[in-house]
Amino acid sequence: MHIYLQDIFVQMQAQLDHQAAPDASILIDLVQRIRPKDTQNTSEINETFQDFIQSLISTPNAIYTLQHYILRLLNSYKQSGLYADSGILSLDGFWNQLSQRIGAHFLPPLRNNTELSDLISQVFHLRSDRYWLENIQDQNWIQLFQLFGHLPHNLADIERIEAEMIKAITVLSYRISGIGLYPEFINAQPELSEYESPFLVQNREIVEFIEQYKQQHSIADQDTVVPIPDASQALVMIEQCRDVLLKIRRATKRIGVSISLTYLLSVLEQCLDRIELLLNILVATDELRYTSMGELLTDLVAAHQSENSVRSLLVTNSELIALQVTENASKTGEHYVSSDKKGFLGMYKAAAGAGGIIATMATLKILAARLTLAPLMQAFIFSMNYSFGFMLIHVLHFTVATKQPAMTAAALAATVQQRKGSKTAQIAELASLIINIIRTQFVAILGNISIAIPTAALITWLWQYAMGEALLNHHKADSLLDSLNPFTSLAVPHAAIAGVCLFLSGLIAGYFDNLAIYRKIGPRLRAHPKLQGIMKTERLEKFSHYIERNLGALAGNFLFGIMLGSMGTIGFIFGLPLDIRHIAFASANLIQGLLCTSSADIGLIFVSILGVILIGITNLFVSFSLTIVVALRARRVRFEQWKPLAKLVMTHFFTRPLDFFWPPKAPIDLQEVEQNHSKTHQ
Repeated sequence: MHIYLQDIFVQMQAQLDHQAAPDASILIDLVQRIRPKDTQNTSEINETFQDFIQSLISTPNAIYTLQHYILRLLNSYKQSGLYADSGILSLDGFWNQLSQRIGAHFLPPLRNNTELSDLISQVFHLRSDRYWLENIQDQNWIQLFQLFGHLPHNLADIERIEAEMIKAITVLSYRISGIGLYPEFINAQPELSEYESPFLVQNREIVEFIEQYKQQHSIADQDTVVPIPDASQALVMIEQCRDVLLKIRRATKRIGVSISLTYLLSVLEQCLDRIELLLNILVATDELRYTSMGELLTDLVAAHQSENSVRSLLVTNSELIALQVTENASKTGEHYVSSDKKGFLGMYKAAAGAGGIIATMATLKILAARLTLAPLMQAFIFSMNYSFGFMLIHVLHFTVATKQPAMTAAALAATVQQRKGSKTAQIAELASLIINIIRTQFVAILGNISIAIPTAALITWLWQYAMGEALLNHHKADSLLDSLNPFTSLAVPHAAIAGVCLFLSGLIAGYFDNLAIYRKIGPRLRAHPKLQGIMKTERLEKFSHYIERNLGALAGNFLFGIMLGSMGTIGFIFGLPLDIRHIAFASANLIQGLLCTSSADIGLIFVSILGVILIGITNLFVSFSLTIVVALRARRVRFEQWKPLAKLVMTHFFTRPLDFFWPPKAPIDLQEVEQNHSKTHQ
């Protein structure tokens, strides 16, 4: 691979000779020629960059020409704002930033031709530029900048750039101090108010370093030997600020987290990274200095690509909240996984209790559908039926089978994050957990259906006996059964919608659990003067503890009910085929429809049962998949062992299938099962 650059260097030299204003189009052309065709191909990226370096070495005066040209071009723009602000969230706050970025998509902001950010946007104008810059190896950056380091420096131009960096460091240092004084930071880390805050001390050290730096440059022309300014103490304080940041992140597991605190933590982390990078460029030894220069360029280009990106803002701020939400869900999820016979039977009893309530809810919905109501009022009646029914199930400590995946997926993600030991042992542990999850899910569904079906049948028979009419007329019964047919209806897509609702209800539950901790709901209820007047101390204590522990579950169930109850009405209003299908309600509707229809035959029964089974599988698959993706991303976990994990689970299924449906007498040793399976196939 070879790139031709000689004409570029000739154009640069011509501009320098004529003292003309630097023309950015030459730099744009240069980057265009060294830009790789495949921005994801690491070998091509570094080969092309090496060709660029070799062209500089082999072309006479090319290194000096390029250095002089770039320095003059940079100094024709204002720089400090780019160094201090680009890639760093504004202190406007999350919601202001979100509205500004959404607005920028409809009405782009004006370009400022005097700012260095404008040059960045012209030179690195492709979205793929950030990717190939990130893949350039550190050694290549070092080799490139070493070439410039061996030349006579254009001291005046370099000092102007360094002065701009000093301005940016000053701005960043004061910004860090200001963030460290925010009340939310003090609440999250009370020690900041008791001892001298590192956020304030770093500013003092930075100011002292800047004074030394300015003093060195003010007497540099007097042939006086001046020691290089020492930034080591400032860097130590930057590290102490990072330690406090890490402590606050850890404390959020205990005290909860808000959007504003998450936003401040993100801003602070970005400021600390940038100020450290600029200090390294100014005073670090050659190799660290050169890699920092390459990193700064990469950061600035990446920041340009994402400065108006709504997705980038959401990703930056959602991680801590997603982690806190799934952390609460994973703690709950541990109670949804049984590994022994006692837990297995206990799960069946809890699911069976929920089955009776679900059958009653399904009947109430059929009766509510008889009422002639406005669409919104009908949605309200349906929603309250579901919401209060799910909340009653929770209060009575029963279990809805499809609520499990959103919780167990988070528990599985937490296990992946904490895995230790050999890869074989890790995979065996995860496979064992998956088998336990499948078995517990099976018995929960069995519990729901085994009671929901006979209870729905009994209610249907009692209604006909007491009221002298069928619960459903023939037309309604046929319509209900048709809605379960997976071949002629949208039963499976509607089941997927229900799966999304299940996933969202799990996130909502985690969010409100976090809110209960962060907003100190329990202590505030106990201190409420009106509640103290209504309830006795002991009763108020129990009530506040219950709300504190169960706010997430109650809110999740209530809002899940609203989602299920209003989905059909939303579809009606917008003219879309939206609705939900849930396995427990579908099984109750199945028996009610069969008891009331006039045309029941074996084919109809078979197709309806198949529809119920597919609805259940879709409910579980969608909610579990979405939750585990969010949980793994929130923990920054990449698990590459899915194939051997799936193989181990399938091997166990073919060798000991009963373990998936009934708890084994002894704990499963999956490594031994795999070894035995391998021996039998040899």
